[in-house]
Amino acid sequence: MKSRKLYVGNLGRHVTYEKLEDLFSKYGEVEEVTRQANSDFGFVEMSSRSEAERAKQALNGCLFDGQAVIVDEARSSKKNKSQIPRRPGPAGP
Repeated sequence: MKSRKLYVGNLGRHVTYEKLEDLFSKYGEVEEVTRQANSDFGFVEMSSRSEAERAKQALNGCLFDGQAVIVDEARSSKKNKSQIPRRPGPAGP
């Protein structure tokens, strides 16, 4: 795992920051919890990659607040340079 930040999806409407922090703190130190209002996902940042991996392995697919949550490594919101289409260069001689 490259990141300490985890994506947490399929969250119930009543899941709070405190509930997420409590759930993930069983697997290490939680540094940050973010969640957009009216969304079914959030992000949890752990203090180390090994703690993030441990939390992901333990919690992915588990029932939390009546829903099977999805826990995975968070992806960067920036486009990867290799995914940006390139224009062909000028024709050679």
